Amino acid sequence: MPTPHYGQPRYRAIAEELRARIESGVIPPGALLPAESALTAEFQAARGTVRQAIAALREAGLVATEHGRGTYAAPRQHKRGLDEGSETETQQRQVAADAELAALFAVEVGAAMVEQQSLIRTNGAVRTVVRTYRLLPTEQ
Repeated sequence: MPTPHYGQPRYRAIAEELRARIESGVIPPGALLPAESALTAEFQAARGTVRQAIAALREAGLVATEHGRGTYAAPRQHKRGLDEGSETETQQRQVAADAELAALFAVEVGAAMVEQQSLIRTNGAVRTVVRTYRLLPTEQ
């Protein structure tokens, strides 16, 4: 980021750029944000400034941070085109890869994964269920 907007703190400019990427789908819901080191290089900013930007996004409910795993784009709570009276509920849990997931992710059966399930309800009735999976980072 060459020059921040005048009168706006640097972390806010970085947060706005990341917000735009999340809202446009460049960083899809549930996707891992780039590492702090990558963001500091991209925006030519100090690590503390990048952390402030991520904290602002976390406060806005756009990202969630898992200790030791990273920061993920949060599922969209209000998608365009949802009927009035619709709401989204998201749950996350750790699961073991079954044969199908193991083949898709090229890992062994039983590998640790995170399953994220989003329910879209309209007037209390479930309308859509979306499940996404991601690998847990391996500890070295």
